[in-house]
Amino acid sequence: MASEPAWLLAARAKLGTREAPGNANNPTIMGWAKRLGTKVLGVAYNADSVPWCGVFVAACLAEDGIEAAPIAVRAKAWATWGQNIRPERVAPGAVLVFERPGGGHVGFYVGEDQAAYHVLGGNQGDRVSIMRIEKARCIARRWPAGRPVLGGPKAMTATAGIPLSRNER
Repeated sequence: MASEPAWLLAARAKLGTREAPGNANNPTIMGWAKRLGTKVLGVAYNADSVPWCGVFVAACLAEDGIEAAPIAVRAKAWATWGQNIRPERVAPGAVLVFERPGGGHVGFYVGEDQAAYHVLGGNQGDRVSIMRIEKARCIARRWPAGRPVLGGPKAMTATAGIPLSRNER
């Protein structure tokens, strides 16, 4: 049995994917949006300068045959998707939704320390990365309905030099 769900392995495989600078668009990110389509995303997604954390989460889940949240491009749409998972049951692969200035952010739980969740997400520093995000900013912890939770909370001890993210973009 895998120690992490397939959708999280799909997300890890995308680490380092970056937005294209200026008016250009990264064909990889645009390909995720095209495969998902307007029915899933809720909008015609036409530029990687538009927040794409929801596109990333939906693309990774789709690789494991899991339906996205309605209007998946909106981070806060994920706050009611799937089933709720309590903080003490959260496990790698859980979908976490956060408040941030100007909107929300969504990504995958990979671990936590005392103050922060370690989140693998898209559009974090204009790329797919792992960031520390304050637990207090988390407004929802979700898990795909009908899928077994694999494991539980994962303590991260190596946080030296990893700053807390204040505004994911």
